[in-house]
Amino acid sequence: MAQWTSAVGAAQLARQLSSQQDRPAGPGSRRPPAYRALADGIRLLVLEGRVPVAARLPAERELALALSVSRTTVAAAYETLRTEGFLESRRGAGSWTAVPAGNPLPARGLEPLPPEALGSMIDLGTAALPAPEPWLTRAVQGALEELPPYAHTHGDYPAGLPALRAMIADRYTALGIPTMPEQIMVTTGAMGAIDAICHLFGGRGERIAVESPSYANILQLMREAGARLVPVAMAEGLTGWDVDRWRQVLREAAPRIAYVVADFHNPTGALADEDQRRRLVEAARSAGTVLVVDETMSELHLDPGVEMPRRVCGFDPAGSTVITVGSASKAFWAGMRIGWVRAAPDVIRSLVAARAYADLGTPVLEQLAVNWLFGTGGWEQAVELRRAQARDNRDALVAAVRRELPAWEFEVPRGGLTLWVRTGGLSGSRLAELGERVGVRVPSGPRFGVDGAFEGYVRLPFTVTGAVAEEAAIRLAAAARLVESGASGGGESPRTFVA
Repeated sequence: MAQWTSAVGAAQLARQLSSQQDRPAGPGSRRPPAYRALADGIRLLVLEGRVPVAARLPAERELALALSVSRTTVAAAYETLRTEGFLESRRGAGSWTAVPAGNPLPARGLEPLPPEALGSMIDLGTAALPAPEPWLTRAVQGALEELPPYAHTHGDYPAGLPALRAMIADRYTALGIPTMPEQIMVTTGAMGAIDAICHLFGGRGERIAVESPSYANILQLMREAGARLVPVAMAEGLTGWDVDRWRQVLREAAPRIAYVVADFHNPTGALADEDQRRRLVEAARSAGTVLVVDETMSELHLDPGVEMPRRVCGFDPAGSTVITVGSASKAFWAGMRIGWVRAAPDVIRSLVAARAYADLGTPVLEQLAVNWLFGTGGWEQAVELRRAQARDNRDALVAAVRRELPAWEFEVPRGGLTLWVRTGGLSGSRLAELGERVGVRVPSGPRFGVDGAFEGYVRLPFTVTGAVAEEAAIRLAAAARLVESGASGGGESPRTFVA
């Protein structure tokens, strides 16, 4: 059986390799032999996640024609990559990308620091902000006033409180996407929603297509469920998805589920446009793939004049192809563990039935608090406060990183909570390891990839501002100098978690 899960065409690979020629060479660098340059180029594409791990490469003759080089050059490059562990081959199955054995991949991100540790360590691991007061307190007070009638019941509502289900359905309807309460299930956060969906649709060994990079915790959740992840590289910059690549993967790998973040993608901040959304829904429907869309960042547009595209489920209003996941955790507060699923009524019934063997239901008091926010206009005011906080934090962090680490590259997203940074050729894993020595915690790029991609990246969330953002950048610069000097991290990395 072949070990590859997607394929890269010769013309596509040639385009990606040619784009690397725009990057300036280092001072005093010498031009390597052609086969070596080709091998280095392919390896870099794999490490940056632009060519997924376990992607079948073109045959030697095809790639030679596309690059206008000899077949001998391509054969030598492929052999070099095999020797280095970046390529595997089997007669009759072709050659596919890999990462070298013996390098354990990070499975988790950064565990939130306990409050007492925040004085000595700057935590850039979790993309979460403090609660937007006074709205949290007001919401809890409003929930307590509504609680007495529910206290006389058993308190188990596997589908969610009827009032909150109706409120969420009305909010979708107000966006021009007619929705019934029967299409809504309230969950314990977005993670709880996606966990339930994966168990319903993605059994052990099932293929799940994911963006590359993608949200670290969801990737780990899927790994632990026994899924086979099929990475699909994002388009260049913050332009969303490469839909042609998605169509190819859906057709060839036939994944049961595809997981995407269309709105201010975590970690890149990309915003998929309306045409991309329409075409991806059409591709998923044609392939028979269930498209799971994470909307947890959808309300966090930070710049004036950002026009938000139509929600992805708007191109599949009946919910036969698209399952939407939303949450209060990013737009409001991470401690408010309320999420929801919007899907076809039969899918909701199946999810609710399966819930009897999981968590039975979501806490009533928190559901009442979110329902109070939605019903009083408090949600809109709290989210506007959250946008202002995130905007100020983003601008401070961007300015500080540009000043202290001018070789690091990134594009400034117009929304979301994260900055995806190329670290000037430094190892993101080493930066994460050595960063803790100088008092800053940051998740490395490989945590957001599949099988070792994105070693040259880190994710920086918009969680600190002002003098703290400046100090964070200074400490990151100190960590970068340690990496460049070849310093040893010392000790074992802690068990970690990324929000």
